[in-house]
This record gives sequence, C-alpha cells and structure tokens, in this order.
Amino acid sequence: MDLRIFTEPQQGATYDDVLAVARATEDLGFDAFFRSDHYLTMGGDGLPGPTDAWTTLAGLARETSRVRLGTLVSSATFRYPGVLAIQVAQVDQMSGGRVELGLGAGWFAEEHAAYGIPFPEKRFGILTEQLEIVTGLWGTPVGERFEHHGEHYTLTDSPALPKPVQHSPLHPDRAGVPVIVGGGGPRRTPRLAARFAAEYNQAFPELDGIPGRIDQVRQACVEEGRDPDTLIQSVALVLCVGRDDAEVARRAAAIGREAQELREHGIAGTPDEAVERLRTLAQQGVQRVYLQVLDLHDLEHLQLVAEQVAPHLG
Repeated sequence: MDLRIFTEPQQGATYDDVLAVARATEDLGFDAFFRSDHYLTMGGDGLPGPTDAWTTLAGLARETSRVRLGTLVSSATFRYPGVLAIQVAQVDQMSGGRVELGLGAGWFAEEHAAYGIPFPEKRFGILTEQLEIVTGLWGTPVGERFEHHGEHYTLTDSPALPKPVQHSPLHPDRAGVPVIVGGGGPRRTPRLAARFAAEYNQAFPELDGIPGRIDQVRQACVEEGRDPDTLIQSVALVLCVGRDDAEVARRAAAIGREAQELREHGIAGTPDEAVERLRTLAQQGVQRVYLQVLDLHDLEHLQLVAEQVAPHLG
C-alpha cells in the first residue's frame, strides 16, 4: 500500500513550514507529498496566511528529488483550464516528471468570496470541460493544434504547449500527468473518474461505505469500456498516531480533535491500531492512503509512522 502525506497549509503555514514536511516526507520514505488547494482557513486565524498550491509545488519541485507532488484537490473555479495546463506541465518539467493533478469542482464558497473568485452555483460542467481541456492540451501531438468549443470555455488554434515530462497513464503514447478525481456523487463523478483519472479518491469517507463506492467506480469503468483494475483506488483520512494513549491524546488535542473520534474515523491510535486499520482498508480494495497531517510542526509524528507503521504493511 502506498502511504502519502497530505497537508492543509491554508490552516496556517509558511512555505518553509511546508518545505520541512515535504523534505521529511522524502527522507522518511513516504511515496508522495500532497497539499490542499485552498485560500481560506477553515478554523482559527490562519496566520500567517495561505500559500498558493501550484506556486508551492513549483518550489518543492526544485527542493525535493524523489517524492511525487500534487494537489488534493485543485478547484476548477480557481484557474482557467489553459493556464492550469501550463502550470502543471511546467511544474512537472521542474520536478523531472513527479507531478499529479487532483482536480475537483470546488465547494468552499467563503474562500471565493474572500478573494473575489466567482463561485457559480452549478460547477460540474465546468469541471468536466476543464478535464477535457487540460488532458486534451497535454495529449495533442507537438506541431498540431487544439480546439475546444464548449458551454464554459472556447480555445481556438492553441499550440497546446508546453508538454509535461510524463506520459498519460490512460494513453501512454501521449503526454500527460496522472489525474486524480474524487467526490461523493453516485453516478456523474464515477463516470468522470472512468473517463479521465488514473486514480479515484474518497476524501474522509465513512469507513463502512468505502467498498460500495469502489464498486460504483469500478462499474463506471466497465460502462466506459475501461478495465477497472487500471484505476487506482485511494482514500484520504486524518492521521493521529502515538506510542501510547497519552501521546495519541496529546496529538489529537494539538489539532483540536478527540482521540476516540479519530480512532473511529481516521488512521489513529497506537502503531498497532494504525496497521490494523490500514490492513482493513487494503482488504476493502484501497491501494493508496493519504495521511492528513494537520500539525505541520510535529515531524516526529511522521517519523513514528515511517518506523513503526509503514514497515508492517508489506
């Protein structure tokens, strides 16, 4: 099972804070460092303020060498799709081909109001067109042109440059980066994942609902004529592991949560409890877990998981 570190810098972090976690992620052997793409805190004062996701990832691309980097997830409301395609392709080049793009419809109305970003009531069509355009720009052969005439976006005579270093997992003969799609919709989101994604992510799901959602997404792949085994199944869950109950309680309090609640809904408890939860997820069909780390200054937390949890997962 892949273990990835997932952070929420909008809650209050500098670039240097994020860099320290990314370097620890790499040094400790985790698979990837991901971050949210938000501009407003969801509790607390948020000081010193948000950092832009793709600006941050560009910096990390040059200051790390192994871990994969990405967003979970960027909002389709934040950037025009042509600009997003350029940004992601450039960061992929800067990283030597280590970038992944998580893209969603956006949900946090308050951050849009706070920074003057339009927030349409209906956003699923915007997300669909963004996925069509971003993957279409990357996949257009060099020397050819890309066009798109949709309800929300029109691109005319685009040179479709620059290209990512990587090739699309769905179309190995074309340039592209792995795309991650997630969401709770029962039909439309699974179909989007089946069409465009290398990975389908369930963010903070009810644990007993995970297998049913995996089945829905796999069925959507069948309906799209795609082998369901080519779509990676992942979940994102909060992390709170301690050597004993007292350390678990201390880490839970540091992020404003209750230890028992985290044990019920996340990857929490002693290392043995965390291993048991992760093994259960693997039995349910989960191949990758994003460990949401909310206290970015507690690097010993990551070290504990790397030393006492990860080695027992096979």
